[in-house]
Amino acid sequence: MSDSTHFAPPGPLGFGGAPLGNMFEEVTDEMAEATLDAAWDAGIRYFDTAPEYGPGISEHRFGHVLRSRPRDEFVLSTKVGRLLRADASKGGQHGPFVKGLPFRVDYDYTADGVRRSIEDSLQRLGMARIDIAYIHDCAEDAHGERWLEVFDTAMKGAAVALTRLREEGVIRAWGLGVNRVEPCVMALERADPDVFLLAGRYSLLNQPALDELFPRCAGRGVHVVVGGPYNSGLIAGGKTFEYQEASADKVAARDRLAEIARRHGVDLRAAALQFCAAHPVVASVIPGTKNPARVHENVDLMGQPIPADFWRELKSSGVLPEQAPTPT
Repeated sequence: MSDSTHFAPPGPLGFGGAPLGNMFEEVTDEMAEATLDAAWDAGIRYFDTAPEYGPGISEHRFGHVLRSRPRDEFVLSTKVGRLLRADASKGGQHGPFVKGLPFRVDYDYTADGVRRSIEDSLQRLGMARIDIAYIHDCAEDAHGERWLEVFDTAMKGAAVALTRLREEGVIRAWGLGVNRVEPCVMALERADPDVFLLAGRYSLLNQPALDELFPRCAGRGVHVVVGGPYNSGLIAGGKTFEYQEASADKVAARDRLAEIARRHGVDLRAAALQFCAAHPVVASVIPGTKNPARVHENVDLMGQPIPADFWRELKSSGVLPEQAPTPT
């Protein structure tokens, strides 16, 4: 297995495509286009999407905007592990995605399924190349007690196919796109991934990736893209943690963070983004965005100065682990 540095997307700020798949609420085509244009104009050059988002509509929207841009000037990732099949009875509804395209979503982590998924994504995007393919949700939160069996299928099928596609130059890199640390650790033991998209597992409120996964990634030259830097909204002032109503202890932890931030004159959202980006293995942070104003806001937040005393207090008070890297 390789121990050299693998391909990684540019950062520190990328663009997460779930909201443009009509996550929780409909986004018009015009708003989606304006949002992606704003990201490009702001200098963002890493864009992540997935077949599941919409289902299919996020990829269509990304392709509509990005295929008019110079292809070598941006990095595009999508995901495999789910195939879209025409099914008008679904009415464009899938999980939290509303008013999407008329497809049902079927899991398929086999080698053949992955090759079809890549071809289908290229068609939806209207492009000839995907840079990074993530094996999507081969973890416990998606598959329950069967997840180890599903993961095994993904390693024997999807991982082998993606490694071959990387060798053939069809993709530049592959990894997992998950909300759990365990499958990433296991993938490092069984295969040669380049990059992980890990959502909600490295944030101001939650750092289970810090002690084992990140050191292993550093030793292998594997990078991490951090999704969910606001833990689905709680850190940004919302009420949800991991897309469900936040528990009282999580709200209390957020409020403690917010109070320390207030005393130091720090916008907690800026601290959340910059904390995620400060770890050496993190290549990019991709908060979800559904309008141009939020794009500009995220760019501003990533660049806001934060006093060193704020980070020192987070560690001295036990809010952050002492070994967690913080911005300099």
